[in-house]
Amino acid sequence: MALVRWDPFREIDEIQREMNRMFDRLIPRTTEADGFAFMPAVEMHDDPETITLKLELPGLNPNDLDIQATAEAVSITGERRFEKRSEDKGVTRTEFRYGRFQRVIPLPSRIKHAEVKAEYKDGILTLTLPKADSEKAQVVKVSVVS
Repeated sequence: MALVRWDPFREIDEIQREMNRMFDRLIPRTTEADGFAFMPAVEMHDDPETITLKLELPGLNPNDLDIQATAEAVSITGERRFEKRSEDKGVTRTEFRYGRFQRVIPLPSRIKHAEVKAEYKDGILTLTLPKADSEKAQVVKVSVVS
């Protein structure tokens, strides 16, 4: 049996690496190197007749968005362009993210993808997705046999 010298800092390093792996799984990190600058936030509301998706897309021209719908998912692709400014003096600092993005959202039920409606107002893209007739909630009375 070989003797191994105990190094308490090695255990601390291992805990740090494990914490980093945990945060990497929880927080999606997209960078320019990945090809995408940011991931817009999404809100989904599912009612018996429709699914409503809202995406935060401030500062975008709605004509620069490519929205594609299938019966099972919706894909939104676009680009937030950097506005070039020329200044003689001063420093500009920005925390805005620029570049292209893509978001594919799987849907909880099938939709009539040919009847999707989109509205863009105040930086919010709202998609109204009517559910397919076979997917609408149908209540069935179940009798119990004793």
